[in-house]
Amino acid sequence: MRISVIGAGSWGIALARLLYNNGNEVCVWSALPDEIEMLNKHHEHIDKLSGVKLPEDMVFTTNLEFAMKGSKVIVMAVPSSFVRSTSASMKPFYDKEQIIVNVAKGIEESTLKTLSEVIEDEIEGACVAVLSGPSHAEEVGRDIPTSIVVGADSKEKALFLQQIFMSDVFRVYASPDVLGIEIGAALKNVVALAAGIADGLGYGDNTKAALITRGMAEISRLGYAMGGRLETFYGLSGVGDLIVTCASMHSRNRRAGILIGQGYSMQEAMDEVKMVVEGVYSAKAGLALAKKYNVSIPIIEQVNYILFDGKSASDAVRELMVRDMKIEISAEDWD
Repeated sequence: MRISVIGAGSWGIALARLLYNNGNEVCVWSALPDEIEMLNKHHEHIDKLSGVKLPEDMVFTTNLEFAMKGSKVIVMAVPSSFVRSTSASMKPFYDKEQIIVNVAKGIEESTLKTLSEVIEDEIEGACVAVLSGPSHAEEVGRDIPTSIVVGADSKEKALFLQQIFMSDVFRVYASPDVLGIEIGAALKNVVALAAGIADGLGYGDNTKAALITRGMAEISRLGYAMGGRLETFYGLSGVGDLIVTCASMHSRNRRAGILIGQGYSMQEAMDEVKMVVEGVYSAKAGLALAKKYNVSIPIIEQVNYILFDGKSASDAVRELMVRDMKIEISAEDWD
């Protein structure tokens, strides 16, 4: 079938290649003429996914109407901060029979809405699903075995998308918990910033393990309070994505965190990474959601202080360590 990929960043390009290799006709759209010119000339994204060659008959365009026309599935792969504006541009060309699969990760700061909710805001009646999990584009583009989860509001839709994306190197699980998948995907980027900051400060494996474990506790507490399912946060889009984002140098969030731990400002770190650092955009939203649902998220709170209030990373770590003593699990058995 014909599939559109809206966004020609590293993740969009990796998925476009995967979908083409699965036997589909793929059209990739970008708002950037220079990017499309490069892709048409080299059939490779030299800047963001160097070395990953794309088929000669894959189509690249800046014409959004042309990109969307006739496609059964539309993969939304623009950065989270552009999801609303891109959705608004897509609205005139959207066919109600099309399924939009959001693969971006984030929460809109101004509205505290998930990205699927943002798409539905702009395209009334849109059929929206999500795809998420531990999946660096650099590895998917090289056919490194990867597992991921697709979330949709009906079993039929989830199984349909599962079949389209699944391959012998890309295993896809299905889930009904769209909200939980999106919350895990967004907030793990904030914890990855914290993990990178710890690396930049010169801390070790003990610190990293603590941040991953307690960060997952924060994400699952908040996600459950919002209506997500606990098992989602201990699955691929939760702990799976958190591990890979906190541990890998492919992670732009971890790389930015390392620089911040070494003394760079937030803006200097983002400029150095040269890619969108989604955790920066999700940090404020995560904190606002925690206040709304009255949930404690001390790690994400301290990341906000470092990013936006000028707090030193070392002071933030010390404050986390000297908080009041806690019990890790329910004390009901003692009672």
